[in-house]
Amino acid sequence: MPMNMLKIVAVPMHPEGRKFVAIFAAITLILALIWEPLFWLGVGATVWCYYFFRDPVRVIPQGDDLVLSPADGVVSLIQTLVPPKELGLGEAEVTRVSVFMNVFNCHVNRAPVAGKVRSIAYHKGQFLNASFDKASELNERNSLRIETAQGAQIGVVQIAGLVARRIVCFVREGSALEAGHRFGLIRFGSRLDIYLPEGVAPLVCVGQTAVAGETILAQLGTEQTARRGVSV
Repeated sequence: MPMNMLKIVAVPMHPEGRKFVAIFAAITLILALIWEPLFWLGVGATVWCYYFFRDPVRVIPQGDDLVLSPADGVVSLIQTLVPPKELGLGEAEVTRVSVFMNVFNCHVNRAPVAGKVRSIAYHKGQFLNASFDKASELNERNSLRIETAQGAQIGVVQIAGLVARRIVCFVREGSALEAGHRFGLIRFGSRLDIYLPEGVAPLVCVGQTAVAGETILAQLGTEQTARRGVSV
């Protein structure tokens, strides 16, 4: 157990989480004055908060044609549909890959491709369970359109969830991104939708675990059949 705790606290924390960990720690000190069991509950909550905002180093696969997962979590949906108008991706149907993050996943979001941020659109909305399909339209969200050096257009949408109440985006329109580099964060439990260019099929399956900046979601410029997974 001590070694497992050491692995948790040894992982770097994103600066966005410092004030939250400080708040949890202050409450824990107050609980210590009230009742010792409450103190230990507070310690556990503080460690969880630190863990939630962890920002581990990732090994980024190299390749201009690779589309990487922007989030840690589970591939919850793969659908073919017309992308939201705010993304400016046209009226043709494309493939959308959704990655759902629970409260135990790392919530630092990473760029799926290298390129320039052509547009950013923020929409207020509800806070439904992010695993629901309709969350893409009804929930609070922040949409980015990234254009690669080769001209491919990728849509990335940060979607708030049932518990999440804050979407953070570190970049602006016109910003240059490197694949796998950090561009945002969502608190606490949420989802990211990735809209692939027309004709590009995903290389992941529903139910597969994705790692931000490492898992390859698709390969641009290739005609492939979407994969299917079998649970064993």
